[in-house]
Amino acid sequence: MSPEIAVAPAATVRRTRRRQRARGPVSLMAQGTPLVWLTAGGLVLCLCMVLGLLGLVAWEGVRTFRQGPLVLLHLRAGGAALGEVASVEDYRPEAHAFEALPPELRATAEQEVRARGGHATRTLLRTGNYELTNEHYRSFNDFEIVGEERPEWALLIERLSWGRFYGFPRALLVDGRPEASEPEQVWERFRREFPRVEDRRAERQRIEKDENGALNARIERARLALREAELEYGQASPEWRAEEQSFHVVEREAGEEAARLRERTGELERENARYELELVTADGVEKRIPLAEIVRVVPANHLGFAGRVGLYLSRWREFLLEDPRAANSEGGVFPAMFGTVTMTLLMTLVVVPIGVLAALYLREYAKSRWIVGAVRIAINNLAGVPSIVYGVFGLGFFCHLVGGSIDDTFFRARLPAPTFNTGGIMWASLTLALLTLPVVIVATEEALAAVPNSMREGSFACGASKWQTIRRIVLPRALPGITTGMILAMARGAGEVAPLMLVGAVKLAPALPVDGTFPFVHPERSFMHLGFHIYDLGFQAQNSEAAKPMVFTTTMLLIAIVVTLNLTAIAVRARLHRRFKGSHI
Repeated sequence: MSPEIAVAPAATVRRTRRRQRARGPVSLMAQGTPLVWLTAGGLVLCLCMVLGLLGLVAWEGVRTFRQGPLVLLHLRAGGAALGEVASVEDYRPEAHAFEALPPELRATAEQEVRARGGHATRTLLRTGNYELTNEHYRSFNDFEIVGEERPEWALLIERLSWGRFYGFPRALLVDGRPEASEPEQVWERFRREFPRVEDRRAERQRIEKDENGALNARIERARLALREAELEYGQASPEWRAEEQSFHVVEREAGEEAARLRERTGELERENARYELELVTADGVEKRIPLAEIVRVVPANHLGFAGRVGLYLSRWREFLLEDPRAANSEGGVFPAMFGTVTMTLLMTLVVVPIGVLAALYLREYAKSRWIVGAVRIAINNLAGVPSIVYGVFGLGFFCHLVGGSIDDTFFRARLPAPTFNTGGIMWASLTLALLTLPVVIVATEEALAAVPNSMREGSFACGASKWQTIRRIVLPRALPGITTGMILAMARGAGEVAPLMLVGAVKLAPALPVDGTFPFVHPERSFMHLGFHIYDLGFQAQNSEAAKPMVFTTTMLLIAIVVTLNLTAIAVRARLHRRFKGSHI
């Protein structure tokens, strides 16, 4: 029988309220309402900050590849400038801002500024043509500009080197002779010839990367075999002489194959060198650009809606699938994206088993002694150690001590060139595994502690051993909590940069850690990372203004990768939670 609930009569409630009014009004602080408002306000502020940051990154990242019109500015002092408007701002000009104008125009400009209350407008124009002007951007005040237009056949040239070029088409040259001179004719002839030039360029790159790479790898294997025979048996041994003969055979065959490949690449280069695009800048300077150096030509003011959408998608495809170029400020980030995902997965595969085993021992097996408490305190303190300290430890312990020992034992033939005695993706993964290990241990311990003891006791009562209870009862119900620790570890490890700068991340990696050459997986190779790529673009780029759009886009991509990995882990956790609904985790 459940106890009866006593209900106060209405008269009693009215008398209680009259006594409270007689004692005076109740304090607002006593009711707790201000604290509720304060906590709610803190939550709203945090949400606004996070959403504002994500919104800024998303907005700037999405609009990076949007193509704006090409603007031709006619200057009051003479001359013109062609480019894309990067930004427009109002400011109050100082006296030296008018010094660039001729004396006869300075008074007029000062009068115009005074008429606007001392304010002027400044336009930042991306002018490109770095090899001619030594600058990517130029700033123009409104009092320096007398006119503005959008020429229909102004062209933007995206190149393999030197950045962008802005100009007007003059002719398409074949063997130095103009084949077309009118803008429409130049554009149509370019559209016919450029795909064939791209195919020949791709063929040359494939030969240099794949066939020459395989040839060099074959020679290197023969050289290492000869060196191994020398170290093992000595140069006077028959084994060394046999390896020497094999090496000379491989070297001769490789030389013949290399000559054939050089002849083929020479033919492709000579054929591509026949085609050039002649342009003239807004200042009247002529420039010839080989079609083999061009990535794409954009007649920005001649494009319709479909053309702009196609250009936008083409740039995104290039960004996600191609290698970087122009000191990482242009091109794609596929190697960095691949390295980030691979390193994060390797780190997770290392840190989760080790962290779970450590937490299992501390929670299920270790007795409550002072040494266990000291270990827990040390684990909590390790979570607050700066990440650069882990990088220094990884460089000294993994790269030099462990890697040096591996080279001395298994790669003597390659010495003094290091194999594992330098930064690599394996050492980077192990270093970040140490960095995130406390997170996994703490989360796993909390998940194990949340499993009710009644389940353990029931298992013991049925005759199960300690390990059988842990494996069949405790661990399955703690898996959602363990997955939470894995998610936190992945989120932190994927965005770390400081340790990676010491143990393997580089500005540009010539080869991926996983490729089609034997043994297919190369844990000793350096790699590119999106976080390091962002640092390089933001602080090491030749022109920070030109690299700023790529910084936002790369940041958005890194956030998207981390969110995707986390959502995958969250989906697994939710599935486990549904499977073990009886758990109190």
